Amino acid sequence: MADVLPDWLNPEPWLSDDSVVDGDSIRSAIYSLSPGPRELAVLLSKEAGGHIEEMAQRAQAITLRHFGRTISLYVPLYVSNYCSGGCIYCGFASDREQIRLKLSDVELKAEVKALKKQGFNDVLLLTGERTEEAGFEYLKECVKTASGYIHNVSVEAFSMSVDEYKELHEAGCTAITLYQETYNPELYKELHRWGQKQDYAYRLDVPSRAMEAGMRSLGLGVLLGLDDPIREAVCLFLHAQYLLKKHWRSGVMISFPRICAQMGEYKPAYPVDDEFLARMIFAFRICLPDVPLVLSTRESARLRDGFAGVGINRMSVASKTTVGGYGSDGQESGKQFEVTDTRDVNTFCAMLRSKDLEPVFKNWDSVFNA
Repeated sequence: MADVLPDWLNPEPWLSDDSVVDGDSIRSAIYSLSPGPRELAVLLSKEAGGHIEEMAQRAQAITLRHFGRTISLYVPLYVSNYCSGGCIYCGFASDREQIRLKLSDVELKAEVKALKKQGFNDVLLLTGERTEEAGFEYLKECVKTASGYIHNVSVEAFSMSVDEYKELHEAGCTAITLYQETYNPELYKELHRWGQKQDYAYRLDVPSRAMEAGMRSLGLGVLLGLDDPIREAVCLFLHAQYLLKKHWRSGVMISFPRICAQMGEYKPAYPVDDEFLARMIFAFRICLPDVPLVLSTRESARLRDGFAGVGINRMSVASKTTVGGYGSDGQESGKQFEVTDTRDVNTFCAMLRSKDLEPVFKNWDSVFNA
C-alpha cells in the first residue's frame, strides 16, 4: 500500500514504531507543545485508554482556549438523492430501490427560508454522485439560490475540477466537505463498485483542487468502521497536516462519522466503539488545537452532549437525511442513513446553554465572499 500512496500519506513510520507505549509516553503526548503523528498514534493506542479522563481535560482546556465557550451550528440540506455511484455502504447508491428526488428552485427557496426562520445561517448542501438529473450546473444554481438567503453555504457532493470549484465559489460557496471514506487503496476499490468515485487518486486530490479554487475551508473525514481506525486516523491527520502546509490561506475541519444504519445494510468490518471515538476526538484536539472538530447527528444525544466543548466545537442539529424535509411539501425521498440525535433546535440550544456553552448560528458574512 505504501508505494500506492503519495509520500506525505505514508502512515507506516508512525504505526510500526517499536518504542514502548507506557504512562510516561502517553502523558508526554498529552502535554506535548508540538504534537504530530507520533503523538497522535500514541494517544490512539489501546494503552491510552487508562488516561482518557486526562485526555478529556486537556482537550477541553485547548478547546476553551481556541474557541471559547461557543459551539458553531450548521444544518445539512439534501438537494438531491440521485446518484451514479456504487458505494456499498451508502443508502443513495444507484442500485438501491428508493424514491429519487431533487429540489426545484421553488422548493429550495422554501427549504432555506424555513431554515432561516429557525435561526440557521450556515447550511451544507448535499447531493449524490454526479448524474444527468443533478449535475454540476444544477448544484451551482442551488448554491446561488441558497446564498441569497444564507451567509455561509458549503457543499458536500461529487468530486470536481479546479474550474468547477472556482465557479462554485463565485456562485457563493465558501467551503467543501469531502471524505476520502478510507485511505486504504485496495479496500477503497472494493467498496466503490462503479462510478467516478472509484478513482482513488482523483478523489484524494479534491481538497487541493478546492483550496486552489479559493474555497475558504475544507472538511475532511474518514468513514469509521471501514478499516483499521488507528491507521485511518493517522492518514487523516497526515492529510490535514499536508493541506495546512500547502494551502495555508485556507483552513480545514475534521469530522468523525461512524457508519450508521442504511438501506444497503452494510456491516462495518471494524466497528468503532464509544471509547475509541472519544480518544480519537480528544487526540485530534490535542494534536490540531486550532482546527474545528465536527460531530453530526449520526451520534446519540448523550454522546453529543458529552463532547460539546470537550474537543468538539462545531455540530449539526435538527438534521434530515431525506431530500428537503424542512419547509417544502413535496414527496419524501429515501434516507441516506438514519439520524440518531433527533432533537429540535430549541431543545439542543437549551442543552448547550445548560453547559454554559453559547450556540453560534453565524460566524461568516456573505459580504466577505467577494
